Amino acid sequence: QVQLVESGGGLVQPGGSLRLSCVLSGSIFRSYFMGWYRQAPGKQRELVAGITSGGSTNYADSVKGRFTISRDNAKTTVYLQMNSLKPEDTAVYYCNAEGGPLRALKYWGQGTQVNVSS
Repeated sequence: QVQLVESGGGLVQPGGSLRLSCVLSGSIFRSYFMGWYRQAPGKQRELVAGITSGGSTNYADSVKGRFTISRDNAKTTVYLQMNSLKPEDTAVYYCNAEGGPLRALKYWGQGTQVNVSS
């Protein structure tokens, strides 16, 4: 049973920073594509950042230069470092893991709330 547990959300002022963490258990972490998605009220869930098993990364245009995704295979953890946060970054952030042939196996964490407000 694959489980993803996120942590690190909270309230931060505009311009501040947060680091989200997501621990995967129950499977071989290093083989999974890992992603961070977010969903704001009334909006669709969107991919914020992703990292392949080989370490290649991709980012949504709205967060390029501000957010950094990384992974620690030994700790089976993926991180999202968020700097220069803006009010429009407010959302529930979800950790995602995809693996298996054609990345057909998909798993989600429970989500962690990020609020950017003064």
